[in-house]
Amino acid sequence: MLPRLTLPPSPAARALSARAFALPGLAGHDLWKTHDAIGLGIVHDMNVGGTPLVPRIAGQPWLFDPPLYHWLALGFGLVLQYVMEFHAGARLASGALVLGAFFLIYLAARDWAKRDDDPRVHGAAAMLLLLGSLGLIVHAHEALPELAGLAALCGALATLPHATRKPLPAGALLGAAVGLAALSVMWIAPASLLVAVIAAHLACPEWRTRHAWVFIGTSLVVALLIAASWPLALYWREPAAFALWKIVAWEPLGNPLANLRYFLATGGWFAWPAWPLALWAAWALRRRWSDPRVFVPGLASLLGLLGIAWWGPQQDVSLIPLLAPLVMLAYLGALGLRRGAAGALDWFGVLGFGFFGLLLWFCWFSMLTGLPPRFANNFYKNAPGFTPEVKILAVAFALLLAAAWVYLIFRTTRSPMRSLLRWAAGIVLLWGTGAMLFMPWADYQKSYRSVALQLRSKIPVGSGCIAYKALGVSQAAALDYYGGIRALPFDIVKPNACPLLLVQGSPQHEFDGPGAGWVKLADVGRAGDRHERYRLYRLSK
Repeated sequence: MLPRLTLPPSPAARALSARAFALPGLAGHDLWKTHDAIGLGIVHDMNVGGTPLVPRIAGQPWLFDPPLYHWLALGFGLVLQYVMEFHAGARLASGALVLGAFFLIYLAARDWAKRDDDPRVHGAAAMLLLLGSLGLIVHAHEALPELAGLAALCGALATLPHATRKPLPAGALLGAAVGLAALSVMWIAPASLLVAVIAAHLACPEWRTRHAWVFIGTSLVVALLIAASWPLALYWREPAAFALWKIVAWEPLGNPLANLRYFLATGGWFAWPAWPLALWAAWALRRRWSDPRVFVPGLASLLGLLGIAWWGPQQDVSLIPLLAPLVMLAYLGALGLRRGAAGALDWFGVLGFGFFGLLLWFCWFSMLTGLPPRFANNFYKNAPGFTPEVKILAVAFALLLAAAWVYLIFRTTRSPMRSLLRWAAGIVLLWGTGAMLFMPWADYQKSYRSVALQLRSKIPVGSGCIAYKALGVSQAAALDYYGGIRALPFDIVKPNACPLLLVQGSPQHEFDGPGAGWVKLADVGRAGDRHERYRLYRLSK
């Protein structure tokens, strides 16, 4: 009989589970809209001649995201381009950052455990809770700058346990982590954590020491120097881009109340199960709010939520950096759950992931065999022309994940953190099985490679510039990456400035067509896509 798995899991078990989640799905597929194509489009532009200082997509400035993630992804892509496609190598930066976030959140919780607590339990609980966040199940495998922000903020939290013992080095490391986070994502999440740390030195007696000013002062100076480095370089070398960045970074988008409703509704599933556990921790530990272990993550999470609600925009990836402080509060609630609540979370995860895991295998079998016909027809309608194949290694890995999950369910010892382990294992099972069995089918219908190549083949040699109408940002990035198609915005004042016009429209109508005087050269779309069509026109001579 197989031995029982004792908790907390060993370092080898933690590393294996982290890799089993972070690595599948990074390679083996093309650019997908929206965020993945945007991130890789910027990296591609930097690689083919654009300046690393100004993020651009198909030659057009894109200053919604600072460039640190793209620099890292560019390095990965250049180093690995000899063994895999450039975009796949670049996307591996996301895997490295996610693994780094898991390790750093483990250190943060382990080192901040109280003297009477088992530090390994605290560290493992925080790591498993971050891994088990539903919002990361797909986004952790995309080319997202927010993943760099998440890793940096986890690193910032890992410095806080050493604030009183080693104020100078801990302050320098905190400032560096916050500064790097500000070079990765919008400034709200890094600033929220830094403000919470400063406030904790006023509200928490444990941190009111004579060396507190050393820690705070060092962290502020280092954070400001690093965070300001890119904007200052932008101001010096690219004044026009700097002016655009000021508008993008500091102008609120949308109605704050509408944004707040969006983030609360989205966070309900995105940050599950961290947010209910964080609320429970806030209530159960209400007498410990003067403890920086509770005060800092709690205030940072609240300030971050209010900040993204005020500035917007409404996109779920803005919640990714906020997972770091939220998890640092939530794991305390998870370890203090009452037995009934822990059991409910445990079996909710077991039954839910077990059902969806079996459903994935049933769907794969149906797609492969065509049985039952009515069910299998759903796959054929969404990807007409796709021929499923059995890939032995992928199927073997999916079976291995299923066997490991069953082992965890039946051979794990009772522990307050068993529910977290089983939930995280369910996330690994769900993502790994889906990535192994359905990646070719999903890539067939989501890739823009064939669209770009078809349009490229219809562009006359030496035809000059191309204008575009209604072309999405991620679509522009994919067309540039696969077809080298770089279009300019359509100028309504000079409609004939470019002899070619690319229009993204609906398959049902051609209302956006240029009208008389233009000849259609191509009308293409992705397989099974009922929403997008790409039409290329040439101006008649």
